[in-house]
Amino acid sequence: MPRTTTLIVGCGYLGRRVGRLLSMRGERVFGTTRSAERADELARWGIEPVIADVLTPGSLAGLPEANRVLYCVGFDRSKGMPIRMVSVDGLRHALGHLIDRAGRLVFASSTGVYGQVDGEWVDEDSPTEPRTESGRATLDAEKVVRSYGADCGLQAVILRFSGLYGPGRIMRRESLLKGEPIAGDPDKFLNLIHIDDAASVAVAALDRGRSGGLYLASDDRPAPRREFYGLAAEGLKAAPPRFSATGAEDSNKRVKNARMRAELGVILAYPDIRAGVLTAIDAEVGA
Repeated sequence: MPRTTTLIVGCGYLGRRVGRLLSMRGERVFGTTRSAERADELARWGIEPVIADVLTPGSLAGLPEANRVLYCVGFDRSKGMPIRMVSVDGLRHALGHLIDRAGRLVFASSTGVYGQVDGEWVDEDSPTEPRTESGRATLDAEKVVRSYGADCGLQAVILRFSGLYGPGRIMRRESLLKGEPIAGDPDKFLNLIHIDDAASVAVAALDRGRSGGLYLASDDRPAPRREFYGLAAEGLKAAPPRFSATGAEDSNKRVKNARMRAELGVILAYPDIRAGVLTAIDAEVGA
């Protein structure tokens, strides 16, 4: 029986970990990277590198055929590109080359498509009225995915991820280490998911996500910013965090993960930040 083949478009913080999980199961995994310098790094994760850039359509001609695709292209602010160009135009470029090469697409979206500000709970049926350009571009990208799924018979699954954290990615690390105030209301909620759990959710969606399905990928307990940054400061051996209302974010919501748990059958290794933040920082020290 031929091996299942997966193509990961965008092998960054999430994509590399998904590729490693699939490779460890004996599957064949391809992953795109924009630079030849990173090809060896992907190989160490068990991923066969493909040099391609979604903003350079000609580079996508060599994308391999695969049973399924995980699309998780991140936005690199340092490149100076408008987020809509990356999120929407780049996605269209890639889908134009993937229609005849894959049967299933899992698209990594974001809970940033929600604009709720009063701490209310949101789920897959909640209204999406994003307040940021990033959220609006992400929502438009979801519409592109659904359109291709409907018009071309592509089995599309959308995962709206909460904020990813884990080894090497602790929000506001430098500010905490320097004792600088954290911008934002400490009592507003953060919705997060540990990177290892995020990778498990992506694998579950590739394996058994419902065609046309939408899932919120988040841990079990939204946490006030005060709690997260307090834990992070403890793990980093920094002073307790200080907060400033200057530049405070408007977003304040709580994300439900019930459908993710029920339909994808994911068991979280880190159900809340108390299980995950200190472990993530300890893993950095061990590495």
